[in-house]
Amino acid sequence: MNTTRPKTIIATAVVFTVLGLSACQSTTLKKDPEKGVQVRTQLAAEYIRTGDLDSAKRSLDQALKVDSRDANANMMMGILLQQEGSKPNMEKADAYFKRAISSEPNNAQARNNYGTYLYQLQRYNDAIEQFTRAGATLGYDQRYQSLENLGRIYLKLGDVANAEKSFKQALQANRNATISMLELAEIFYLQQNNRDASQLYEQYVRNVGQKNQGARALWIGIRIARANADQLGMQVLVNQMRALFPDSPEYQRYLQLQYSTEAVWK
Repeated sequence: MNTTRPKTIIATAVVFTVLGLSACQSTTLKKDPEKGVQVRTQLAAEYIRTGDLDSAKRSLDQALKVDSRDANANMMMGILLQQEGSKPNMEKADAYFKRAISSEPNNAQARNNYGTYLYQLQRYNDAIEQFTRAGATLGYDQRYQSLENLGRIYLKLGDVANAEKSFKQALQANRNATISMLELAEIFYLQQNNRDASQLYEQYVRNVGQKNQGARALWIGIRIARANADQLGMQVLVNQMRALFPDSPEYQRYLQLQYSTEAVWK
């Protein structure tokens, strides 16, 4: 039985600094349409962040009226429609993401967000293509997240070899990529590579803190400690999981296996 994996795929939406729109600035924007598109897209990003989707839609409509091909405005409209989540809007979002990428084929941010959308629709092969392109874009500051997203899809599809490769690449891009540390720790554990599993798990704990582990991280740590015959370390983690996550699937799985003599607990 496989332990539950996190299902979240990371959407690294563009982070904007919102600019105030005074009357003077509005006049300036009319004289500089390109600046106007940028500012209205920035405002839309802030509206989305605060949950004001209607105001975001109005801002993006204004931006796209000026420049219907602007990559960031189209990407943000796709994110907005995806976040609203109704079937009609989910269907509309696809065209906006495609237009963003068509306008700027090398826009790694747009490709990562499109990949997130495709994953949500369970279009895994299409999502792999987008995350692969984003993850190969050197200089993209969230490149490691695209590679982690890629690794998660490969795990979901049962392709452990490519998942391992993607998580290793994510750690090369960002040595503090904690998702990759944890995923690799479990991959190595299941391969009975206890040395590397222990190293990655310990690195993960150093980064997030012993007390900040979720149920799945504790379950991975418990199994690694058991494989290393570390009874004391295992018991500490079991106690922590019992105290914090007594109803979790991971703790229920531990209760099922606690007397099992199988070499590898899955």
